[in-house]
Amino acid sequence: MGNHRKKKLKTGFTTGTAAAAAVKGALISILEGYPPKRVRVRLLTGDTLGIALHCCERMDHRSARCTVIKDAGDDPDVTNGAEIGALVTLHGAGQKEGVTIAGGEGVGRVTKPGLEVAPGHPAINPGPQRMIRRAVKEVLEAHGVRSAVRIEVFVPHGEALAKKTLNARLGIVGGISILGTTGIVQPLSHAAYTATIDAALSVAKAGRIEGPVLTTGRRSERSAQALWPGKAPEAFIQIGDYFRHALQAAAQKGFRQVTLAVFFGKALKMAQGIAHTHTAASVLLLDRLAEWTFAATGDADLARNIAQANTARFAFDLLRAGHDTVIARVGAAVVSAATRFGGPLMGVRAVIFDYDESVAFDSAAATGSVTP
Repeated sequence: MGNHRKKKLKTGFTTGTAAAAAVKGALISILEGYPPKRVRVRLLTGDTLGIALHCCERMDHRSARCTVIKDAGDDPDVTNGAEIGALVTLHGAGQKEGVTIAGGEGVGRVTKPGLEVAPGHPAINPGPQRMIRRAVKEVLEAHGVRSAVRIEVFVPHGEALAKKTLNARLGIVGGISILGTTGIVQPLSHAAYTATIDAALSVAKAGRIEGPVLTTGRRSERSAQALWPGKAPEAFIQIGDYFRHALQAAAQKGFRQVTLAVFFGKALKMAQGIAHTHTAASVLLLDRLAEWTFAATGDADLARNIAQANTARFAFDLLRAGHDTVIARVGAAVVSAATRFGGPLMGVRAVIFDYDESVAFDSAAATGSVTP
């Protein structure tokens, strides 16, 4: 028998941890006159992590500039391999300690309310700011120095990296965010995606969006934007596979109406109440769809063909030719499942797109309400 054990995935560290390491390296360079090769950073969990410095340059007797290469481990991340740096300046020995943190090249600036950082400030979240301040405190105390410290975090190529993210939708312009809630990146974790959903809902709420449109990816979002061209960009939120999380988060933020705009494959999973839609066996989904088909049409041959379909798309094509009642059954079940997750106080509208991106089902049309 072969060894079928899965390879253990490698953890990484966040952009916030990288920034804190760069700050610590630069401050040590100023106070000791030469740059360290590695520094140990205290994470928000209380643990410490050794991080190699990429490059360090002492500018003069009171300032230095260091960078770290972000390592996301085995987690897919657009910032993996990015250079994260800090320019640190000491302002007068003997002064009372105070730390100022600014954003430089490649660090985004917040322009919309609803995020952890207020509009007008650099997109450096509170967690990374705490790590940076703690790193400064450790180094100053170890050297017996009391001084004001100014820090400018920068990310070469950060503006280009940001174009691969949803930052602009959240109102973060000009670069990436410096993030981290623990300091460690867990490989293939759900935390980063659900945090993005939460942030997008917060921005929508702060922007007085009445009913956000939840889509599962770029294609369904593009179809929804074409259907409702007048809605603000921040009204459209990609939830990926996180069906239950998105509905619960929307309810917690006080939304009283949401619209789910999806293609049939995702709708079929949602209709069966699957909380995380990536984890669904298609054969079971199609068996249930076949049962619904027979109940709605009484056509045993059609139900058998649905059960034996290779994909949800093929099953949809069979139903689209004159069996819209079954598609409507799926849509109604989507609304029901979403209502269970979001709670009875939140209204849910479900729109299912045909694969040519036209509307195959709209629960609002079925009930006579057409407001998105």
